[in-house]
Amino acid sequence: MKEITKEALLEALKLRDTGERPAFRECEFKDMDLSGADLHNMDFTLSSFQNVNLEYVNLKNSSVENALFDGNSLHGANFQNANMKTAAFRECDMRECNIRGANLYGAVLEHAKLDGIQSDHTTQWFRMHCPETGPILGYKKCVNDRVVQLLIPADAKRTSATLPSCRCSKAKVLSIKSFDETEEFEEAWSLVDENFVYRKGQWVEVKDFNEDRWMDSTTGIHFWMERKEALGY
Repeated sequence: MKEITKEALLEALKLRDTGERPAFRECEFKDMDLSGADLHNMDFTLSSFQNVNLEYVNLKNSSVENALFDGNSLHGANFQNANMKTAAFRECDMRECNIRGANLYGAVLEHAKLDGIQSDHTTQWFRMHCPETGPILGYKKCVNDRVVQLLIPADAKRTSATLPSCRCSKAKVLSIKSFDETEEFEEAWSLVDENFVYRKGQWVEVKDFNEDRWMDSTTGIHFWMERKEALGY
């Protein structure tokens, strides 16, 4: 990974005047103050930002796909229409960021400060993937390629982060079938916890359900809204 100085970055901004899109893919930025910098329409895919002040930076129409921002301050940054897919923002200050029109598929927002963040109907993968209220059906893949159909009741807690996978606190097992739906079973075992068993017609519940929606790999009954999504897991 090539380390880029602040001077080299600012010099590259002149390329935009010629209509080019400056690319800094797989680059490393360390120990610099870029607060308020105009970095719109640039490519930072797979890059790493370490101890960088990015407050009020303009990243409109830029790509930060799979970039690492963990721990940096992005307070007030403009990510409008940006590609933020699978970028890591753990423990970042993202208060008052503009993510209107941005794509956050797979972005990691664990312990990030999100107060006052600005999104709209064009923002992708920021809102809950599963319905926030009412009963819903879900599916999960278990050991030996058994697919469990779940009824998540209206009073069950449920969350999702920035992926199609969801979590809930309790559910009723409606059916357990093979991938091709030619066989039915009475029970199935979790892929993660071999002691967690799903039995047809019975309820399952996770007492220590983690309600933090941005924590994806944590306690809860993981499920998918579509059967085909569960099959692909």
